[in-house]
Amino acid sequence: MSTMSHEARWSSLRLVPELWASLAITAMWIVVFATALWGPDAHFSSNDGSSSTIPSAIFVTVFAFFGTWVVAKYGLRKERKE
Repeated sequence: MSTMSHEARWSSLRLVPELWASLAITAMWIVVFATALWGPDAHFSSNDGSSSTIPSAIFVTVFAFFGTWVVAKYGLRKERKE
């Protein structure tokens, strides 16, 4: 049996912000992957009859990039001890 209680294990996980930051980044990129596989396309049509199609994963990737940037900046930073 474990000598550590379940409550102590869960409370120690709250003290690891790098874990939660990495899980958030992983979740963002899993969503990008799922959108690339099963997501719809964005269809654009102009007045002259021409049209273009862009996968919606392109738009999701832009937001995931900026989300990764913000989460990495604040979630993976080291606190300065003064």
